[in-house]
Amino acid sequence: MLYYVLYGWLQPYFSPLNVFRYITVRTAFAGMTALAFGLLLGPAFVRRLREMQVGQFIREEGPESHKKKAGTPTMGGLLIVVSIVVSTVLWADVRSPYVLLALFSVLSFGAIGFADDYAKIAKRQNLGLRGRTKLSLQFLTAFFAGVILLLLRARGVYSTELIMPFFKKIHPELVVTPLLTNPYLWSVAYLPFLLFLTLVIVGSSNAVNLTDGLDGLAIGCVVVASGALTALTYVTSHAGFAAYLDLPHIPRAGELTIFCGAITGSALAFLWYNAYPADLFMGDVGSLALGGAIGTVAAIIKQEILLFFIGGIFVIEAFSVILQVASFKLTGKRIFRMAPLHHHFELAGWSESKIIVRFWIASLVFALFALTTLKLR
Repeated sequence: MLYYVLYGWLQPYFSPLNVFRYITVRTAFAGMTALAFGLLLGPAFVRRLREMQVGQFIREEGPESHKKKAGTPTMGGLLIVVSIVVSTVLWADVRSPYVLLALFSVLSFGAIGFADDYAKIAKRQNLGLRGRTKLSLQFLTAFFAGVILLLLRARGVYSTELIMPFFKKIHPELVVTPLLTNPYLWSVAYLPFLLFLTLVIVGSSNAVNLTDGLDGLAIGCVVVASGALTALTYVTSHAGFAAYLDLPHIPRAGELTIFCGAITGSALAFLWYNAYPADLFMGDVGSLALGGAIGTVAAIIKQEILLFFIGGIFVIEAFSVILQVASFKLTGKRIFRMAPLHHHFELAGWSESKIIVRFWIASLVFALFALTTLKLR
């Protein structure tokens, strides 16, 4: 909105406004807008949630130290989602199909998380939507995003090739092109891509959700991951940088950089209130929305594999749960004292603040390693 006003309408009459045509400038303004929005509205938001008695319910099997957190205002992710959407609409060219898809993702996954949080509050226990229901809604949303990307592929503005870190010449095609010549098998040709993309986006959404168990842990890692994606999105949209780094050039994905900047700004603002000891929890409305947005951005810029490094902590947390469940079902024994992994370290005697800061450091190392792989090919 401001982009159209400042650059589209007023720039012909006041040439210094030409600066707003640059994506880097608008990304900075989007980040600052989201940051200011979250910081300024945060106190009133926390106060309102307390008045409405929208408090966190702590699971009974969790660490004993978490019992004191019961009643802390939750559903703070609403503030994150609104900050992202408002900042993006203000500073990005929303005619970009990639921006619209990213906004769809953050709003849809946020809505699923909101329904889950609301169910917990209504039941007054740490049980929201049924797991099967929540997963079905997530898969449906991700599948729809995949269909949109396939339509963009048909227009020649999106590639379904997979970019492999460390390998410059290996680009597996996820759409089985020979099958497209057979009208009876065309749907099967798209199936590998749709399945892969759905797993990436849903996996990302749930991985962030599983990491959100300590004050500031998940949101701090989101700041790092979204910062890395901001850089990756920008170089992908820049013809010179993309050619130099041998990345697929996606011209109109540049506007997506502004969306990533808005995520970073809103996450920093939320961290102000979520830092240990937390005054506000994001709830599923925040964690599912952020994870879905991160996965969608990675899919658009063709860095699905690199997302495993960018969100290294999220991946480790998710795999710790998978391993714990598989081990217990197969052998009756647990690998960790408790899953996700951050709870294992809590029960091992680490203080909460120590776990959080060390996981942040690890997240930063993973993200920096992901960025270095761009030249290690």
